[in-house]
Amino acid sequence: MPQANPKNEQIKRAYFLYLKEAQRYSQDTIDGVAAALYRFEASTNFRDFGRFHREAAVAFKRRLSGDVNERTGRPLSKATINGILKALRAFFLWLAGQPGFRSRLQYSDADYFNLSEKEVAVARATRDVAFPSLDQVHQALAAMPTTSDVELRNRALLALCLLTGARADALATIRLKHIDPLRSLLINDGRDMRTKASKTFPTWFFPVGGNAEAIVRAWTERLRSGLGWTDADPLFPATKVTLDPETQTFLASGLTRQCWSNSTPVRKIFKEAFNSAGLPYFNPHAIRRTLVQLGERVCRTPEEFKAWSQNLGHSAVLTTLTSYGEVASHRQSEIIRNLCNPRLESRNLSTQELFRMLQGRMSQF
Repeated sequence: MPQANPKNEQIKRAYFLYLKEAQRYSQDTIDGVAAALYRFEASTNFRDFGRFHREAAVAFKRRLSGDVNERTGRPLSKATINGILKALRAFFLWLAGQPGFRSRLQYSDADYFNLSEKEVAVARATRDVAFPSLDQVHQALAAMPTTSDVELRNRALLALCLLTGARADALATIRLKHIDPLRSLLINDGRDMRTKASKTFPTWFFPVGGNAEAIVRAWTERLRSGLGWTDADPLFPATKVTLDPETQTFLASGLTRQCWSNSTPVRKIFKEAFNSAGLPYFNPHAIRRTLVQLGERVCRTPEEFKAWSQNLGHSAVLTTLTSYGEVASHRQSEIIRNLCNPRLESRNLSTQELFRMLQGRMSQF
């Protein structure tokens, strides 16, 4: 069975270039599109895209409904299927306008990659996303060991994530020059760090309490004074691994002066930290939800929540509220029950109140 079609590979390269340079997609997104295209090609025995027929799209949808996730062994979720089909629909829409394909493809052919309305509703349905409470993050920090530089690094990484909500890729690429512990400030620099969409923005440490700030300050001091690190060196350097001659096993033996090449070690640190504290695993991104929940409790005006939102790197407050600010089902239940007993004392703004106030005042920001 063929593993590739030379004609298809040529047109795919042109499409990937279009996604990168014209649509400004990240490499991760392009890799996802490439995987979707390969999955479709394999289902057609790598038939030439120019010979595409809508029946192939219909058959592919049926096949997807029976496919399983290689990692979990479970059937593909509707959200995963919808994502694959959206990538294919976008590709064939683009392809129908390319020289050599205009006479063979119609724009309407791409619509055969759509799911039914009911299936799309299932795929887009919002569900509760687990995230740790502020107390749980502090509990995990307190349980982390501190007997070596590697362990101190791990604890400082979790502490800084709590203080700033930095994403995993950003944490993996922060350098000492990006952080000013005395000013409680992290500069998310898209030129040097792997920030989302290469954005550059300042983040002042969130008021999370506990000793997170002290942990980060002590770590930066350890790097600068104890290890002789400079501004160009990584804040969270990769682990140095050596081979034990007696056991012939690889062991952590200190730190390199290099950043991690990807965010996998960051996620591993989070998993070990929460497991050591007897808590379920929460990934780095979940901390952002923790911070949004905190902001909803402590912010008293739209201006304050706007500043909180900007601190997370969001240019629009509605991004913070719609992507991270949904009310968890257990909290929704509490709110509805409490409405039976209205209280007169002062309270902080709810998410719904923020929505109403922001709709009339967004122009001020």
